[in-house]
Amino acid sequence: MEFAVDFHIHSVLSPCGDDDMTPNNIVNMALLKGLDIIAVTDHNACHNLPALLAVGAANGLMVIPGMEVQTKEEVHILCLFKRLEAAMKFGEIVYNCLPDMPANEAVFGSQLILDASDRITGKVDKLLLSSTTLSVNDVFILVRGLGGICIPAHIDRTGYSIMTNLGFVPPSLKVKTIEISKKNRPKHMMEKYPFLKKYQYIVSSDAHYLQDINEREFFIDLDYLSLSELFKKLDG
Repeated sequence: MEFAVDFHIHSVLSPCGDDDMTPNNIVNMALLKGLDIIAVTDHNACHNLPALLAVGAANGLMVIPGMEVQTKEEVHILCLFKRLEAAMKFGEIVYNCLPDMPANEAVFGSQLILDASDRITGKVDKLLLSSTTLSVNDVFILVRGLGGICIPAHIDRTGYSIMTNLGFVPPSLKVKTIEISKKNRPKHMMEKYPFLKKYQYIVSSDAHYLQDINEREFFIDLDYLSLSELFKKLDG
């Protein structure tokens, strides 16, 4: 069975996320666009995941707990988890590995924490658009230790990608799946970098605005809809 997915969406917690990227708006837009599974992956934080998972469950949409981590090498990695508790634990680790740089809303935008009714319950004080002190290798070890999976984000971009900043995908990471931006064509990337053919790939929106969330255009083939089947597909 094929399921329409988008595994790279930002909420209002990300300072670059639009004010309309609330839990209910994200879930309802994903449903309007015909998606079956989404992951919300804010920059270096997980504070809005409890609300997003609750809204998703109430509306019949599978929401995967996730985060987009920025490593000390300035590489972005999508981190997906089976359990909310594991994601929140990882979120604590990442927060403690961020520099003590205050978030300047006037410059970078707000970093809002919302509940399942889209009410503001708090703000994150540290700037989330910073590199953590965690290396790429550290992130893979920590995430896998918590039962999650790592996907190098937007490898086709000239900034914040593992290809641009490291120049290659280290074999020691045992990467199974990579992410390609939906603005690029996977076929073009495979022609440009033939070694990428050995990886599975996902195509995500990296949406910071509601209208940018994927349409029903990229699919994952699973025997049935379940977290275990999905994680087996992405990291098996």
